[in-house]
Amino acid sequence: MHLIIDGYSSNQEILQDEDSLRDWLESYPSEIGMTRISAPLVLRYTGDKLEDWGISGFVFLAESHISVHTFVEPCYVNIDVFSCKDFDTERSVKDCQDKFQLVRLRTQVLDREWAEKPSTAASS
Repeated sequence: MHLIIDGYSSNQEILQDEDSLRDWLESYPSEIGMTRISAPLVLRYTGDKLEDWGISGFVFLAESHISVHTFVEPCYVNIDVFSCKDFDTERSVKDCQDKFQLVRLRTQVLDREWAEKPSTAASS
């Protein structure tokens, strides 16, 4: 499953708080039954245009990954929760909405599972 959240926050401060994002990426996977296999990586990004700056965070999971990209000036955030096992996407949307104080959001859930294993000939 791949949960994609695009949203606008009411709080610019949370979108630029590297420590808060790092702490969340450290603790959140276990809250949704996933296994963190790396320390979170959080980086500040400054683009060519001032309004493009923000922070990005990523954590590897045994099940796949969670990534967050913020754009502070427009109060915009992209969040991906990607897992090879099922998880409660409605809970994750609510958790992310609360964490990032989202006032407007769009979500997508993609099923990334094969219905059946392709034959060797078909996959070459």
